[in-house]
Amino acid sequence: MKRIVTGRRMKEMDQTTIRGMGIPSCVLMERAALAVAEEVKKTHPIKVLVLCGNGNNGGDGVAIARILHLWGIPSEFCMVKNPGNYTEETKRQIEIARNYQVRQVNNPRLDEYTTIVDAVFGIGLSRPVEGIYKEVIRKVNETKACKIAVDIPSGICADTGEVLGIAVKADVTVTFGCMKRGHCFYPGASYAGKILVKDIGIYPGKEDRTDVWMLEEKDKNWLPPRKEDGNKGTFGKVLVVAGSKNMAGAAYLSARACLYAGCGMVKILTEEENRIILQGLLPEAMLATGEEEQSWQEALDWCDAVVIGPGLGKSIKSRQKTQWFLKNCRKPMVADADALNLLSENREWEKWLSPRCILTPHMGEMERLCKKSLQEIKKDRIGEACRLAEKLGIVCVLKDARTVIADERGNCWLNGNGNAGMATAGSGDVLSGIIGALLGNGMEQMKAAVLGNYLHGRSGDLARGQKGERSMTAQDLIEFLPETFAEMEKNLC
Repeated sequence: MKRIVTGRRMKEMDQTTIRGMGIPSCVLMERAALAVAEEVKKTHPIKVLVLCGNGNNGGDGVAIARILHLWGIPSEFCMVKNPGNYTEETKRQIEIARNYQVRQVNNPRLDEYTTIVDAVFGIGLSRPVEGIYKEVIRKVNETKACKIAVDIPSGICADTGEVLGIAVKADVTVTFGCMKRGHCFYPGASYAGKILVKDIGIYPGKEDRTDVWMLEEKDKNWLPPRKEDGNKGTFGKVLVVAGSKNMAGAAYLSARACLYAGCGMVKILTEEENRIILQGLLPEAMLATGEEEQSWQEALDWCDAVVIGPGLGKSIKSRQKTQWFLKNCRKPMVADADALNLLSENREWEKWLSPRCILTPHMGEMERLCKKSLQEIKKDRIGEACRLAEKLGIVCVLKDARTVIADERGNCWLNGNGNAGMATAGSGDVLSGIIGALLGNGMEQMKAAVLGNYLHGRSGDLARGQKGERSMTAQDLIEFLPETFAEMEKNLC
């Protein structure tokens, strides 16, 4: 698992290492500089320029130039604001560099360099980039040089990923200790390039309430084992309440994803008009089309988990069905799509939500649930997801290019895979089916939501490899689930 922290939390960890553990700041700076220099060396540079700011990030930069110089790699450093109000560590690094006769340049011609290291701003930037810094970043982005950012690309907010006016478009970002939130959220993620987290001896300290986690490929033990003596009932029975008239596709995608994600049995509760098409498309699924509460109760008694909402619509009939299930279901449940839209229009229903419920809103649905603007939500995705989860006592899966998963206790995860090809109709229906299958198999809510999003994103990445982002459909995400599971199970051996 990857730990993701705020800029403030990272600074606290730095200070604990220095003051509490007794490691001098100059030692951390030297280790950081060495880590970046090693990555610069891998670019086989002909000539390197290190752009440095006034703070300790600039001190890292000066040390990087010195190390490269000692390795025989032609390297120069430029203090962007010269003279500037430098920190004591940065002043010391400039003095050391001069002792080693590392060349300092004031007005470099950027097109002379094959690699440019961005050590201008660190993780503390909170205001728009202006003046000479803005001009320098603009010129850096215009060059063809390989660009390596120290800690975070200059101009990116470490907490939100927001571009503060202008930012360096890096090819590689070398960060220390932990990833920062700004590395993960867009647009910051697209400016960071390849992100490398280097261990330079920063004391991790205790886990903090603001910490966020990300599932990695190596976390294979999250996948539940498949019992060799199991039967179809062993692997879960999932009820998919979906598909209004003319919306059979959403029900099909969710139910099919459920089966492909390992569910033993699926029953679709839908409109009678959908029967023929769904039986033709998915003969493995059972169908129920009853419109009275007794038939709904029988379906609920049969299943281990429920998925409700895909393609359900907002008709009076759909409203009654959604209301009944929210009020009566105490089994694990995924509420998606129209179930969320109906919930946002009927706030009194919130009191019926079970602690075993997972809500999976995309940004537009979250806007309606929270009664906040899209801009407000984007500025604090993690906070908004956590607040909704705490308020309703559920797990919230806030779907976006970087999905946030939060529970009522404040635990929070980000999903780090997936791609733009997954922004296609039906993708969310597939996700709800995957999570439903994991719930049906007995997995607890938060774990099912995190693993479900990982499987969904990984299948999308595999699909992109063969189909390309432009041609992907929701069905492709299902088609690549077997390969995703095979990949995980292979690494379990």
